[in-house]
Amino acid sequence: MSIEPPESTVAPPEGSPEAPSSDPSRRTFIATTTVVGGAVVAGGLMAGQSVFGAEPADAAEAPPGSRVSLTVNGKRHTVTVDNRTSLLDLLREHLGLTGSKKGCNAGACGACTVLVDGRRVNSCLTLAVRLDGAEVTTIEGLAKGERLHPLQQAFIDQDAFQCGYCTSGQIMSGVGCIDEGHTGSAEEIREFMSGNICRCGCYVKIVRAVEQTAHGK
Repeated sequence: MSIEPPESTVAPPEGSPEAPSSDPSRRTFIATTTVVGGAVVAGGLMAGQSVFGAEPADAAEAPPGSRVSLTVNGKRHTVTVDNRTSLLDLLREHLGLTGSKKGCNAGACGACTVLVDGRRVNSCLTLAVRLDGAEVTTIEGLAKGERLHPLQQAFIDQDAFQCGYCTSGQIMSGVGCIDEGHTGSAEEIREFMSGNICRCGCYVKIVRAVEQTAHGK
């Protein structure tokens, strides 16, 4: 009588052809990763969730704002602005008065000069929320209808501009310089207009325009 040998209960040595593999095959791994990755994108990232299960950050709170009432070129305006808004941005972006130019945006070139309560200021450095009740004059408010301000006309007479980018700030600063009485000489005008830069180099003609207006005043 023949007796069949019992099946061996000892596992084949690791690495042998008969040994079952506990690791997924390369093909299985790639297929699984692709499917799972697609599910993460579709169900996680596309839904605004982190791959680590974290909730999306709350939306940032709106910056604080304030209501400001001021008179610009004789017209009263009441607006609500971010407390960080400069007078220049208020004029250009809220009131549509783009004559005041944004040059350096650091108070170094004078292209944004306007008059606040009759005094020259760099509007890029002046917070709008601090001007509640103030009176502001920009280049758009100098002319009387079709009649130019004397200094505007003098700039034309003296050919005191080229590209024109700094011209509105030069004229506003010149008006302030004349009203302050700093026009006793060409040297004095240069000193008190020194905060206004003209990259085209029209300084001689700018001074002449201010002198013409001051002497005719």
